[in-house]
Amino acid sequence: MNEDQVKGVGEKVKGAVNEGVGKATGDPAQEAKGDAQKAAGEARKQAGDLEEDAKDADPNVTDPADGSDELGKRESEDKR
Repeated sequence: MNEDQVKGVGEKVKGAVNEGVGKATGDPAQEAKGDAQKAAGEARKQAGDLEEDAKDADPNVTDPADGSDELGKRESEDKR
């Protein structure tokens, strides 16, 4: 699991708690906040899932955030 997957699941859990508290207390604003947190958490988890899938499909894929550009270098070599 990567960081986005872990943080996404954590955000989904926080959202579920907020949603449950909102339902239990009759607070629609807190319930909506929980729904939004769950959606954001799911989106982040899916982003992490895609990153993991890419790494599994091609171990040479690197994270552009770390400053490496292996994918771009390989593509330019293929064009030669």
